[in-house]
Amino acid sequence: MEDFVKAFFISNPRFWILLLLLLVVLFGCVKVVYSVWWRPKWLENQLKQQGIEGAPYKLLHGYMKDYVRLLTEACSKPMNLNHQIAPRVLPFIYQTVQQYGKICYTWLGTAPRLIISDPELFRLVFTDKSYQFQKPPLNPLVDLLQLGLSTLEGDKWAGRRKMISPAFHQNKLKGMVPAFTVSCNNLIERWKKLVSPQGSCELDVWPDLSNFSSDAISRAAFGSSYEEGKRIFELQKEQALLVLEAYQSLYFPGLRFIPTKKNRRRYSLDNEIKRMLRDMIHQKRHAMITGESSSDNLLGLMLQCSDLIDTQVNVKNLSNDQMTIEDLIEECKLFYFAGQETTAVWLAWTMIVLAMHQDWQEKAREEVLQICGKRTPDMDAISHLRLVTMILNEVQRLYPPVVNLFRYTHKKTKLRDISLPAGIELYFPTYLMHHDPDIWGEDAQEFRPERFSEGFSKASKDQVAFYPFGWGPRFCLGQGFAAIEAKMALAMILQHFSFKLSPTYAHAPYTVITLQPQHGAQLILHQL
Repeated sequence: MEDFVKAFFISNPRFWILLLLLLVVLFGCVKVVYSVWWRPKWLENQLKQQGIEGAPYKLLHGYMKDYVRLLTEACSKPMNLNHQIAPRVLPFIYQTVQQYGKICYTWLGTAPRLIISDPELFRLVFTDKSYQFQKPPLNPLVDLLQLGLSTLEGDKWAGRRKMISPAFHQNKLKGMVPAFTVSCNNLIERWKKLVSPQGSCELDVWPDLSNFSSDAISRAAFGSSYEEGKRIFELQKEQALLVLEAYQSLYFPGLRFIPTKKNRRRYSLDNEIKRMLRDMIHQKRHAMITGESSSDNLLGLMLQCSDLIDTQVNVKNLSNDQMTIEDLIEECKLFYFAGQETTAVWLAWTMIVLAMHQDWQEKAREEVLQICGKRTPDMDAISHLRLVTMILNEVQRLYPPVVNLFRYTHKKTKLRDISLPAGIELYFPTYLMHHDPDIWGEDAQEFRPERFSEGFSKASKDQVAFYPFGWGPRFCLGQGFAAIEAKMALAMILQHFSFKLSPTYAHAPYTVITLQPQHGAQLILHQL
């Protein structure tokens, strides 16, 4: 019998091949069923058992089509002139929370997304020092815009942050005020020329504020003017639109390697941005080594902090705890994009809101004129602008630049009394927490800067529920930079102009990475 079996298998090699193929097919089928059905349903059951409600699992796509459809519908028309932006900005998330509660879940493909609008849980996650909650794995095409420090985790993140933090200290930022002043003066002079023939004019201030912020960050951070950095900003804006499109699409492994027209453009943009920044870094490094330039801007400070200006350092063979030129390129990409976008949208929404609330515009102007007169504000004057600071904070509460934050459980973990399996994406809708009546009171949808009269800690019912720049160890390093720039720009605008909404203005907040005015910010400027 044994000889027969041996003879059979030796004389029938096709049997082995067919058996192997059958096993491969069976294994593939089991893996597919596990990935697209068994595991999602198991995760759903784990959440349900803990009393967490949510949208039932939908095979493969989840609710991505519903998400895109509702967003498209919301963006197809402007909203009423009020500050209740949640139903328009992210309608699917808003509707899900309304239906299932502040802690609920939905589905992004086969992955569950746990929506958390609870400030206490937000702080627990963002103050975690054990790295249990990390950034979620993203579509690699989206990663092209997730840069530098913002994408690092664990000890590597801690080391990088410690290395570059000194460049953002307050005493270092003081040295950048002259660069902000030049950019502000250029903006004011441009508007004066437009206004002067008639004493007033209608103007979409959004492009000008975007250009101003680009110019300010180019001068203060990199020592160049807006014209020199203009190409980088144009490329990054195009990249942002392509990234947003990739984010709203279902990604299949290997898709990024297919040389489609859009994929080729995405990687072409990334390569060109890196090339331009690499040239800028090498020029600055050479100038600092030869003594032709000092660490008088952010790039110089980061080079100094990273030891890359040490002539003894071989930039090709740095140790793991040191920054390379390529690391610095990623940090520059992040600061170029995040710094420019954050301040530009902050100022745009502030001017729109002050145009809607003329009484607060007058109060802010009185404060600026009392403290600064017609003089250009310096660092000391900026620090005394109490009402201006309250207004800027309230604008960021109502119109946060980044409307949501994400984390991910890479292993089973506890969040207060919730047991979270590995593979759960945590979604924190900042804009919902900033607009929650349970946190801010019944007037949560109203513009009331006085709520910040005693600082962040007493502005809301919760001890702290204000997160425009994140929270905990990973709060945005550039928040001080952005605040100085915004205060100086707003103060100088108030010194020289009054403004009101144009009849052509359409109130339409929407997100392209940051929260922007979809149809611009048309105002009528009057020169004072």
